[in-house]
Amino acid sequence: MHAPPPDHPESPERLRSLLHRLEQEGLLGRLIRIPGRDATDDDLHLCHTRAYLAAVQKDIARRAPLLSTGDTHLSPHVDASARAAAGAAMAAVDAVLSGSVRNAFAAVRPPGHHATLSRGMGFCLYNSVAIAARHARRAWGVDRILIADWDVHHGNGTQDIFYDDPSVFFFSTHQAPWYPGTGWPDETGSGPGRGTTLNCPFPAGSGRREVLGAFRRKLLPAMEWFRPALVLISAGFDSRRGDPLGRFRLHDGDFRELTETVLEIAERWAQGRVVSVLEGGYSLQGMPSAAAAHLRGLMGLRDP
Repeated sequence: MHAPPPDHPESPERLRSLLHRLEQEGLLGRLIRIPGRDATDDDLHLCHTRAYLAAVQKDIARRAPLLSTGDTHLSPHVDASARAAAGAAMAAVDAVLSGSVRNAFAAVRPPGHHATLSRGMGFCLYNSVAIAARHARRAWGVDRILIADWDVHHGNGTQDIFYDDPSVFFFSTHQAPWYPGTGWPDETGSGPGRGTTLNCPFPAGSGRREVLGAFRRKLLPAMEWFRPALVLISAGFDSRRGDPLGRFRLHDGDFRELTETVLEIAERWAQGRVVSVLEGGYSLQGMPSAAAAHLRGLMGLRDP
């Protein structure tokens, strides 16, 4: 229901085109539907300050076109949509940790990984994957969580929220220099969280060799000592070739291999427990195709 201005890349058509593609490929009927819910204020406070939530409500009430903290377009339904997105990610965590499903994909919008503790930006209002991680700890006692982010843009909000938290390992591959200008190798965490942030920035034109290589050569060894009990994915498909907001050159098959690499980590340390949350991806042809490859990987299906 959240509708930014016409021609905005983060549109309701993203989800419609994704669901249409999954139906076309015969995947939709093979998936278990997880009932969603809306994130409450207490849920949002897991990752966002009370002052920030008050600012969001004030901006919406005065019908501001943009969030006062950053470049996020508002609409009458943006708060409800973002709460539903965060709630869906939390429901996916519940389904996986309860054992009712082995892994899950939250097909949600707006994206969330740019939203920091006190600032929404980059199309993002609430940080769904971060809220899901904190929910896993609060409700299920999970004390070691990996968040792997392959969006073409750095997940600065997720990094910000967990920068000094040793219970969450944040790993990101992303284009640099590029929006939002963060995510350099020397950003490794602070205080007790030092060493639990690992950034792998790559120049425009990078693809399988760089991104998949970082997952294999950097993330896999790091997990030998971190040993996550739950794996979350910020699944941004704007790193696919042809996306209007990115300059990476990943193909659909590369996302399948990225998925298999993450599953390898989860199988070894986390009893196979993976929750993936949709982030970016703004080509209405490319994003659904890449997401379908990702889902086939999660489902253990061969590519057509």
